[in-house]
Amino acid sequence: MSQHMQSNPVLVAKPPRVKTKRHINPRFLSEDIVRHTVLALLAAIWLVPILWLVCTSFSAYQGRNILRFFPQEWSLANYGRLFTDTDSVSNFPSWFTNTFIVACFTCVISSLFVLMIAYAMSCMRFRGRKALMNTGVLLGLFPGFLTMICIYYILKELKLTDTHAGLIMVYAGSSGLGYLIAKGFFDTISRSMIEAAKLDGATEAAVFWKVILPLSRPIIVYTVISSFLTPWMDFIFSNIIIKSRLSADWTVAVGLFNMLHKSSVNTYFSRFCAGGVLVSIPISILFVIMQKFYVESVTGGSVKG
Repeated sequence: MSQHMQSNPVLVAKPPRVKTKRHINPRFLSEDIVRHTVLALLAAIWLVPILWLVCTSFSAYQGRNILRFFPQEWSLANYGRLFTDTDSVSNFPSWFTNTFIVACFTCVISSLFVLMIAYAMSCMRFRGRKALMNTGVLLGLFPGFLTMICIYYILKELKLTDTHAGLIMVYAGSSGLGYLIAKGFFDTISRSMIEAAKLDGATEAAVFWKVILPLSRPIIVYTVISSFLTPWMDFIFSNIIIKSRLSADWTVAVGLFNMLHKSSVNTYFSRFCAGGVLVSIPISILFVIMQKFYVESVTGGSVKG
């Protein structure tokens, strides 16, 4: 009898759920509406010019088209002309190659500079360390264009104007001052690991290459991306240093800007828009792929251990 009772448990009916209405505070609702409206306006201000640039790049009309947002006739000819029609104004394949070479060399040199300086300021102790850090912060507060004329005349004396080597020297030479984010990341690495490596006889170079860098992939990715994008997107320094009249010597920024001169804008404007789209594609792909590491490096570097 007891076994029969145990095999038939008593079922208890659950009380029905009562749906409660959420009371929304009108003040919070109005704040949300204002916030989303402002964000939508900012998004439109940012996206509309980009969308217009993309649409204009597919226009069959070569000149400026400021009266129509969408082209009257669509065409892919502008993208083809960028690579096939090279002349004294347009030479996109050479511009892209020049910019890519400068960006790659700058990326390697700048990344090494930044990571080494960040390691020295974070993990090493020496006389004058704080003074150097404070000096670097103060120099970083000055706008870069204040040094342009001085840099130009220095390169002119060294006969490095109108050369890509001069551009690489300018970009890489000034990269060391951007070490603060990498230093913040290195500050989070445990000091016990560094001390243990030194007790085993490791030198500072061995600690940097074999202990610190393997643990610093996020900040390495961030540094590489930043070092590559600086020469890729820069116009001011490249326009000052590269004074050559040969279009094959220009970078992408200088070449696209020269398309907008009064004498050529009505012939090359749609091609200029196509060039802007092509230049942005590699950067967009790079950011989408590296976005995870990019966020990790910034958040990791902002917390000091």
